[in-house]
Amino acid sequence: MGQAAYRVRQFFAALTAPLARGDADVALRLLTPAQQALFRRMPAPDRRHALRVYQALVKQGPQPPDLLVAALLHDVGKAAGPPPLWVRVAVVLLERWAPRWLDRLSEGTSQGWRRPFVVYQRHAEIGAEWAARVGCSPLTIALIRRHHDPPGPPENEEDRLLALLQGADGRA
Repeated sequence: MGQAAYRVRQFFAALTAPLARGDADVALRLLTPAQQALFRRMPAPDRRHALRVYQALVKQGPQPPDLLVAALLHDVGKAAGPPPLWVRVAVVLLERWAPRWLDRLSEGTSQGWRRPFVVYQRHAEIGAEWAARVGCSPLTIALIRRHHDPPGPPENEEDRLLALLQGADGRA
């Protein structure tokens, strides 16, 4: 139940938190102009979330730029079909109590009323493809692609950075 309560708090924070221009300016200095344009494609709640993930990582101490860029762009694939409010709520509930149903809703092509579910389930892959197109490093692309992978023991530097990203993403 703790994860569900966290998601409810995250949801309302995303709706109400202002996107502070100064916070965004500092973070966006890391990004190339093409990467900044990609960041700006995200809906405001996703940009706010990305900035919170970035800030959570920065508070832990110096971080590699590849990780910080991944923090800012990890959810950019959602911009392929920004989910309406009811879908965001449904996804949170289905992830917790009916993940197989969410998987079924997310199958097939991304057309019609199921499009936001399909995009949500595939946003990591979509985001990684977009990140590659705007010149992100192979490590940043891998972190974006894998940010929803099940956690496991870190076997290399990429895995260690992925664990940091997932931890910050889960708290932001």
